[in-house]
Amino acid sequence: MRILIDINHPAHVHYFRNFSKLMVEKGHAVLFVSRDKEMAQRLLNLYQISFINRGKGKDGKIGKFLYLLYADYKLLQIASSFKPDLFLNFLHPYPSQVAALMGKPSLVFSDTEHATLHHKLTIPFATKVFTPSCYRTDLGQKQVRFKGYMELAYLHPAYYKPNPEILELLQVREDEKFVIVRFVSWAAAHDFNHTGMSLANKRKAVLALSKLARVFVTSEGQLPEDLEQYRISIPFDKMHDAIYYSSLLFGESATMASEAAVLGTPSIFMDNDGRGYTDDEESRYGIVYNFTESEADQQKAIERAVSILEDDNSQHRYKKVRDRIVSECINTTEFMIDQVLQYNLNQLPVPEESFSNVSLTNR
Repeated sequence: MRILIDINHPAHVHYFRNFSKLMVEKGHAVLFVSRDKEMAQRLLNLYQISFINRGKGKDGKIGKFLYLLYADYKLLQIASSFKPDLFLNFLHPYPSQVAALMGKPSLVFSDTEHATLHHKLTIPFATKVFTPSCYRTDLGQKQVRFKGYMELAYLHPAYYKPNPEILELLQVREDEKFVIVRFVSWAAAHDFNHTGMSLANKRKAVLALSKLARVFVTSEGQLPEDLEQYRISIPFDKMHDAIYYSSLLFGESATMASEAAVLGTPSIFMDNDGRGYTDDEESRYGIVYNFTESEADQQKAIERAVSILEDDNSQHRYKKVRDRIVSECINTTEFMIDQVLQYNLNQLPVPEESFSNVSLTNR
Protein backbone atom coordinates (compact mmCIF):
# COMPACT_ATOMS: atom_id res chain seq x y z
CA MET A 1 0.00 0.00 0.00
CA ARG A 2 1.29 3.48 -0.92
CA ILE A 3 0.46 6.30 1.49
CA LEU A 4 1.20 9.99 0.94
CA ILE A 5 1.36 12.12 4.09
CA ASP A 6 1.43 15.89 3.66
CA ILE A 7 2.92 17.99 6.47
CA ASN A 8 1.75 21.59 6.87
CA HIS A 9 2.96 22.34 10.42
CA PRO A 10 5.69 20.97 12.72
CA ALA A 11 3.12 19.32 15.00
CA HIS A 12 1.95 17.17 12.08
CA VAL A 13 5.34 15.43 12.01
CA HIS A 14 4.70 14.19 15.52
CA TYR A 15 1.15 13.10 14.69
CA PHE A 16 2.27 10.77 11.89
CA ARG A 17 5.87 9.72 12.61
CA ASN A 18 5.02 6.63 14.66
CA PHE A 19 2.29 5.67 12.19
CA SER A 20 4.85 5.87 9.38
CA LYS A 21 7.44 3.79 11.22
CA LEU A 22 4.98 1.03 12.04
CA MET A 23 3.44 0.96 8.56
CA VAL A 24 6.86 0.72 6.89
CA GLU A 25 7.68 -2.18 9.22
CA LYS A 26 4.50 -3.86 7.94
CA GLY A 27 5.79 -3.56 4.36
CA HIS A 28 3.93 -0.46 3.19
CA ALA A 29 5.42 2.57 1.41
CA VAL A 30 4.99 5.99 3.02
CA LEU A 31 5.98 9.23 1.31
CA PHE A 32 6.16 12.52 3.24
CA VAL A 33 5.70 15.87 1.53
CA SER A 34 6.43 18.87 3.74
CA ARG A 35 5.88 22.58 3.74
CA ASP A 36 9.00 24.45 4.82
CA LYS A 37 7.51 25.89 8.02
CA GLU A 38 9.45 26.57 11.21
CA MET A 39 10.89 23.27 12.42
CA ALA A 40 8.83 20.81 10.36
CA GLN A 41 11.66 19.72 8.11
CA ARG A 42 14.18 19.73 10.94
CA LEU A 43 11.90 17.30 12.77
CA LEU A 44 11.62 15.07 9.71
CA ASN A 45 15.41 14.98 9.49
CA LEU A 46 15.69 14.30 13.22
CA TYR A 47 13.46 11.23 12.90
CA GLN A 48 15.31 10.14 9.74
CA ILE A 49 12.22 10.55 7.55
CA SER A 50 12.93 11.40 3.92
CA PHE A 51 10.57 13.91 2.36
CA ILE A 52 9.84 16.16 -0.59
CA ASN A 53 9.95 19.88 0.07
CA ARG A 54 6.93 21.81 -1.26
CA GLY A 55 8.31 25.20 -0.26
CA LYS A 56 7.37 27.93 2.16
CA GLY A 57 3.81 29.12 2.61
CA LYS A 58 2.56 32.69 2.33
CA ASP A 59 1.12 35.17 4.82
CA GLY A 60 -2.08 37.15 4.37
CA LYS A 61 -5.33 36.10 2.71
CA ILE A 62 -4.17 36.74 -0.86
CA GLY A 63 -0.82 35.07 -0.24
CA LYS A 64 -2.48 32.00 1.25
CA PHE A 65 -4.86 31.72 -1.74
CA LEU A 66 -1.95 31.88 -4.20
CA TYR A 67 -0.09 29.27 -2.18
CA LEU A 68 -3.16 27.00 -2.28
CA LEU A 69 -2.95 26.96 -6.08
CA TYR A 70 0.79 26.35 -6.02
CA ALA A 71 0.61 23.60 -3.37
CA ASP A 72 -2.16 21.75 -5.22
CA TYR A 73 -0.13 21.83 -8.42
CA LYS A 74 3.08 20.75 -6.68
CA LEU A 75 1.35 17.94 -4.79
CA LEU A 76 -0.40 16.72 -7.95
CA GLN A 77 2.99 16.45 -9.67
CA ILE A 78 4.43 14.47 -6.77
CA ALA A 79 1.41 12.19 -6.46
CA SER A 80 1.36 11.49 -10.19
CA SER A 81 4.87 10.09 -9.83
CA PHE A 82 4.40 8.24 -6.52
CA LYS A 83 0.89 6.92 -7.33
CA PRO A 84 -0.44 6.74 -3.76
CA ASP A 85 -3.32 4.48 -2.80
CA LEU A 86 -4.33 6.88 -0.02
CA PHE A 87 -3.68 10.43 1.21
CA LEU A 88 -3.34 11.14 4.94
CA ASN A 89 -2.98 14.47 6.70
CA PHE A 90 -4.03 16.77 9.49
CA LEU A 91 -6.64 19.34 8.46
CA HIS A 92 -5.46 21.39 5.48
CA PRO A 93 -6.87 21.35 1.95
CA TYR A 94 -4.11 20.42 -0.50
CA PRO A 95 -3.96 16.60 -0.07
CA SER A 96 -7.73 16.14 -0.09
CA GLN A 97 -8.17 18.30 -3.17
CA VAL A 98 -5.47 16.40 -5.05
CA ALA A 99 -6.84 13.06 -3.84
CA ALA A 100 -10.25 13.96 -5.23
CA LEU A 101 -8.69 14.85 -8.59
CA MET A 102 -6.97 11.45 -8.66
CA GLY A 103 -9.98 9.50 -7.38
CA LYS A 104 -8.14 8.32 -4.24
CA PRO A 105 -9.31 8.18 -0.61
CA SER A 106 -8.29 11.06 1.65
CA LEU A 107 -8.26 10.54 5.42
CA VAL A 108 -8.05 13.73 7.46
CA PHE A 109 -7.53 14.27 11.19
CA SER A 110 -8.62 17.48 12.91
CA ASP A 111 -8.98 18.85 16.43
CA THR A 112 -9.27 22.57 15.62
CA GLU A 113 -12.90 23.63 15.45
CA HIS A 114 -12.36 27.26 14.50
CA ALA A 115 -10.26 26.46 11.40
CA THR A 116 -13.42 27.15 9.40
CA LEU A 117 -11.66 28.10 6.17
CA HIS A 118 -9.72 24.82 6.15
CA HIS A 119 -13.00 22.99 6.84
CA LYS A 120 -14.63 24.59 3.81
CA LEU A 121 -11.67 23.84 1.56
CA THR A 122 -11.00 20.30 2.83
CA ILE A 123 -14.11 18.44 3.95
CA PRO A 124 -15.93 18.44 0.56
CA PHE A 125 -12.95 16.59 -0.93
CA ALA A 126 -12.10 14.28 2.01
CA THR A 127 -13.28 10.70 2.39
CA LYS A 128 -13.37 10.74 6.20
CA VAL A 129 -12.54 13.31 8.86
CA PHE A 130 -11.45 11.95 12.23
CA THR A 131 -11.87 14.13 15.32
CA PRO A 132 -11.63 13.63 19.08
CA SER A 133 -14.98 12.73 20.63
CA CYS A 134 -14.96 16.11 22.43
CA TYR A 135 -14.89 18.02 19.13
CA ARG A 136 -17.47 20.79 19.38
CA THR A 137 -18.50 20.86 15.70
CA ASP A 138 -20.70 18.42 13.78
CA LEU A 139 -18.94 17.93 10.44
CA GLY A 140 -21.59 15.69 8.95
CA GLN A 141 -21.56 12.13 7.68
CA LYS A 142 -17.83 12.09 6.95
CA GLN A 143 -16.91 12.73 10.58
CA VAL A 144 -15.66 9.85 12.74
CA ARG A 145 -15.07 10.60 16.42
CA PHE A 146 -12.47 8.80 18.55
CA LYS A 147 -11.97 8.81 22.30
CA GLY A 148 -8.59 10.44 22.69
CA TYR A 149 -6.30 13.31 21.73
CA MET A 150 -3.92 13.86 18.84
CA GLU A 151 -1.02 14.23 21.27
CA LEU A 152 -1.38 10.58 22.28
CA ALA A 153 -0.12 9.67 18.80
CA TYR A 154 3.40 10.48 20.05
CA LEU A 155 3.28 11.08 23.83
CA HIS A 156 1.55 7.81 24.71
CA PRO A 157 3.82 5.73 26.97
CA ALA A 158 4.10 3.19 24.15
CA TYR A 159 6.20 5.75 22.25
CA TYR A 160 7.49 8.33 24.71
CA LYS A 161 9.74 7.97 27.75
CA PRO A 162 10.82 11.17 29.56
CA ASN A 163 14.56 11.78 29.76
CA PRO A 164 15.71 13.37 33.05
CA GLU A 165 18.88 14.66 31.36
CA ILE A 166 16.84 17.73 30.46
CA LEU A 167 17.26 18.93 34.05
CA GLU A 168 21.01 19.15 33.55
CA LEU A 169 20.56 20.95 30.24
CA LEU A 170 18.32 23.49 31.94
CA GLN A 171 20.60 23.63 34.97
CA VAL A 172 17.73 23.07 37.38
CA ARG A 173 17.76 20.84 40.43
CA GLU A 174 15.51 17.78 40.60
CA ASP A 175 13.43 19.41 43.36
CA GLU A 176 13.40 22.89 41.77
CA LYS A 177 10.21 24.25 40.24
CA PHE A 178 10.34 25.63 36.72
CA VAL A 179 7.76 26.90 34.23
CA ILE A 180 7.59 26.77 30.44
CA VAL A 181 5.99 29.94 29.03
CA ARG A 182 4.81 29.78 25.41
CA PHE A 183 3.98 32.77 23.19
CA VAL A 184 2.76 32.25 19.61
CA SER A 185 2.91 34.41 16.48
CA TRP A 186 -0.85 34.35 15.67
CA ALA A 187 0.01 34.06 11.95
CA ALA A 188 -1.92 30.87 11.09
CA ALA A 189 -4.97 31.03 8.83
CA HIS A 190 -7.27 30.35 11.79
CA ASP A 191 -5.59 33.05 13.92
CA PHE A 192 -6.81 36.14 12.06
CA ASN A 193 -8.20 38.79 14.46
CA HIS A 194 -6.36 37.29 17.46
CA THR A 195 -3.91 39.33 19.51
CA GLY A 196 -2.97 37.08 22.41
CA MET A 197 -1.50 38.45 25.62
CA SER A 198 -0.54 42.09 25.77
CA LEU A 199 3.16 42.82 26.15
CA ALA A 200 2.45 44.36 29.54
CA ASN A 201 0.79 41.17 30.76
CA LYS A 202 3.53 38.99 29.30
CA ARG A 203 5.96 40.94 31.44
CA LYS A 204 3.64 40.74 34.44
CA ALA A 205 3.25 36.98 34.05
CA VAL A 206 6.97 36.30 33.73
CA LEU A 207 7.72 38.50 36.76
CA ALA A 208 5.03 36.84 38.91
CA LEU A 209 6.08 33.31 37.94
CA SER A 210 9.78 34.01 38.37
CA LYS A 211 9.18 34.74 42.06
CA LEU A 212 8.05 31.14 42.55
CA ALA A 213 9.99 29.15 39.94
CA ARG A 214 12.59 29.32 37.20
CA VAL A 215 10.99 30.64 34.00
CA PHE A 216 11.85 29.52 30.48
CA VAL A 217 10.17 31.28 27.56
CA THR A 218 9.64 29.76 24.13
CA SER A 219 8.34 32.20 21.53
CA GLU A 220 7.58 32.02 17.81
CA GLY A 221 8.43 35.71 17.45
CA GLN A 222 10.98 38.18 18.76
CA LEU A 223 10.96 39.11 22.42
CA PRO A 224 11.83 42.46 23.98
CA GLU A 225 15.25 42.53 25.62
CA ASP A 226 13.92 42.16 29.16
CA LEU A 227 12.10 38.93 28.22
CA GLU A 228 14.76 37.63 25.85
CA GLN A 229 16.92 36.69 28.83
CA TYR A 230 14.32 34.06 29.75
CA ARG A 231 14.29 32.39 26.31
CA ILE A 232 14.85 28.64 26.61
CA SER A 233 18.00 27.30 24.98
CA ILE A 234 17.79 23.54 24.49
CA PRO A 235 17.83 21.21 21.45
CA PHE A 236 14.43 21.57 19.78
CA ASP A 237 13.68 17.86 20.21
CA LYS A 238 13.99 18.09 24.01
CA MET A 239 10.94 20.29 24.56
CA HIS A 240 8.65 17.41 25.55
CA ASP A 241 11.11 16.40 28.25
CA ALA A 242 11.14 19.98 29.50
CA ILE A 243 7.34 20.02 29.61
CA TYR A 244 7.18 16.66 31.40
CA TYR A 245 9.47 17.76 34.24
CA SER A 246 8.13 21.32 34.50
CA SER A 247 5.72 22.40 37.21
CA LEU A 248 3.50 24.33 34.79
CA LEU A 249 3.03 25.27 31.15
CA PHE A 250 1.69 28.79 30.65
CA GLY A 251 0.79 30.40 27.36
CA GLU A 252 -1.04 30.67 24.07
CA SER A 253 -0.49 27.28 22.41
CA ALA A 254 -3.34 24.77 22.44
CA THR A 255 -1.09 21.96 21.23
CA MET A 256 1.49 22.52 23.96
CA ALA A 257 -1.27 22.82 26.58
CA SER A 258 -2.59 19.42 25.53
CA GLU A 259 0.92 17.97 25.36
CA ALA A 260 1.42 19.09 28.93
CA ALA A 261 -1.89 17.53 29.94
CA VAL A 262 -1.13 14.07 28.54
CA LEU A 263 2.31 14.29 30.19
CA GLY A 264 0.78 15.06 33.58
CA THR A 265 1.78 18.74 33.75
CA PRO A 266 -0.86 21.40 34.48
CA SER A 267 -1.27 24.10 31.84
CA ILE A 268 -2.77 27.54 31.38
CA PHE A 269 -4.16 28.17 27.88
CA MET A 270 -5.38 31.56 26.58
CA ASP A 271 -7.35 31.86 23.35
CA ASN A 272 -10.67 33.49 22.49
CA ASP A 273 -11.80 30.46 20.49
CA GLY A 274 -10.50 27.72 22.77
CA ARG A 275 -10.52 24.07 21.74
CA GLY A 276 -12.85 21.19 22.46
CA TYR A 277 -9.93 19.06 23.60
CA THR A 278 -8.54 21.59 26.08
CA ASP A 279 -12.08 22.11 27.39
CA ASP A 280 -12.33 18.33 27.82
CA GLU A 281 -8.96 18.16 29.57
CA GLU A 282 -10.24 20.80 31.99
CA SER A 283 -13.76 19.44 32.61
CA ARG A 284 -12.80 15.77 32.66
CA TYR A 285 -9.33 15.85 34.20
CA GLY A 286 -8.83 19.31 35.71
CA ILE A 287 -5.34 19.58 34.27
CA VAL A 288 -5.85 22.41 31.73
CA TYR A 289 -7.19 25.84 32.67
CA ASN A 290 -8.78 27.70 29.76
CA PHE A 291 -9.00 31.49 29.51
CA THR A 292 -9.86 34.01 26.79
CA GLU A 293 -7.58 36.79 25.57
CA SER A 294 -9.57 39.47 27.42
CA GLU A 295 -7.72 41.72 29.84
CA ALA A 296 -9.71 40.30 32.77
CA ASP A 297 -8.96 36.71 31.77
CA GLN A 298 -5.28 37.44 31.27
CA GLN A 299 -5.16 38.62 34.88
CA LYS A 300 -7.09 35.53 36.03
CA ALA A 301 -4.71 33.27 34.10
CA ILE A 302 -1.71 34.77 35.91
CA GLU A 303 -3.47 34.38 39.26
CA ARG A 304 -4.27 30.72 38.51
CA ALA A 305 -0.67 30.04 37.51
CA VAL A 306 0.59 31.54 40.74
CA SER A 307 -1.84 29.43 42.80
CA ILE A 308 -0.65 26.23 41.09
CA LEU A 309 2.99 27.03 41.80
CA GLU A 310 2.20 27.88 45.43
CA ASP A 311 0.76 24.36 45.91
CA ASP A 312 3.73 22.16 46.76
CA ASN A 313 1.69 18.96 46.30
CA SER A 314 0.33 19.78 42.85
CA GLN A 315 3.05 18.16 40.76
CA HIS A 316 2.58 14.69 42.25
CA ARG A 317 -1.20 14.98 41.97
CA TYR A 318 -1.13 15.99 38.30
CA LYS A 319 1.20 13.15 37.35
CA LYS A 320 -1.51 10.74 38.52
CA VAL A 321 -3.88 12.45 36.10
CA ARG A 322 -1.63 11.34 33.26
CA ASP A 323 -2.26 7.71 34.22
CA ARG A 324 -6.01 8.32 34.04
CA ILE A 325 -5.78 9.94 30.63
CA VAL A 326 -3.74 7.06 29.20
CA SER A 327 -6.07 4.43 30.66
CA GLU A 328 -9.27 6.12 29.47
CA CYS A 329 -8.16 7.21 25.97
CA ILE A 330 -7.15 5.24 22.89
CA ASN A 331 -3.67 4.98 21.42
CA THR A 332 -4.17 7.42 18.53
CA THR A 333 -1.44 5.89 16.35
CA GLU A 334 -2.98 2.42 16.60
CA PHE A 335 -6.33 3.94 15.66
CA MET A 336 -4.76 5.55 12.56
CA ILE A 337 -3.28 2.24 11.46
CA ASP A 338 -6.58 0.42 11.89
CA GLN A 339 -8.42 3.04 9.83
CA VAL A 340 -5.85 3.21 7.01
CA LEU A 341 -5.59 -0.56 6.67
CA GLN A 342 -9.30 -0.70 5.86
CA TYR A 343 -8.30 0.77 2.48
CA ASN A 344 -5.56 -1.79 1.81
CA LEU A 345 -7.37 -3.65 -0.94
CA ASN A 346 -4.51 -5.75 -2.32
CA GLN A 347 -3.11 -6.75 1.10
CA LEU A 348 0.39 -6.93 -0.42
CA PRO A 349 3.62 -5.28 0.75
CA VAL A 350 5.07 -2.61 -1.50
CA PRO A 351 8.42 -3.20 -3.25
CA GLU A 352 11.30 -0.79 -2.63
CA GLU A 353 11.23 0.48 -6.22
CA SER A 354 8.03 2.36 -5.33
CA PHE A 355 10.24 5.39 -4.72
CA SER A 356 12.34 5.01 -7.87
CA ASN A 357 10.58 7.89 -9.67
CA VAL A 358 10.38 10.18 -6.63
CA SER A 359 13.11 12.65 -5.71
CA LEU A 360 13.43 12.65 -1.93
CA THR A 361 15.19 15.08 0.36
CA ASN A 362 17.56 13.12 2.56
CA ARG A 363 19.21 13.95 5.84
